[in-house]
Amino acid sequence: MSWWSRLTGGGSKSGAKAQRVDYLGEALALERQGDYDAALTSYRLALRDQPNNYRALQNMAIAFSKTGRQEEAIRAYKRALEIQPTLSGSHYGLAFLLIKRGSVADAAYHLEAFLMDPPTAPDAERWIAHARDTLNQLTATDGRAQGGDDLDSVPPSKSGD
Repeated sequence: MSWWSRLTGGGSKSGAKAQRVDYLGEALALERQGDYDAALTSYRLALRDQPNNYRALQNMAIAFSKTGRQEEAIRAYKRALEIQPTLSGSHYGLAFLLIKRGSVADAAYHLEAFLMDPPTAPDAERWIAHARDTLNQLTATDGRAQGGDDLDSVPPSKSGD
């Protein structure tokens, strides 16, 4: 492309659009490979392009959870819920992180929100049962959270419900 064409707004813009990277897809692939730090970088790049991408935020929260960065995961889940308040996966993941933190009332709120609009995937029943059981434990005790299992803080969907 010539210098004059670029100066006047010629074809370089369309070339840039054609080369746009799918950072969200890249991040998911990196997570599948177990490279969570690289995945988090890709999620950040996805958010740079689309700051209100609640799927990137939700998936970022999962990656933060898997790397032991609970406070960052909580912030990412909360931001995703600010954008899309009905994300059942974010409510679920946030609830279990809040239980670990000791915020039982807030956790119960998010479990209730999850159960009001649960995912409909074929394997979702185990997540729903786990949320119900945990909520029952929270409301049956005098404010002390009971332990969970390996489903803790991993929402039922990576795609954004």
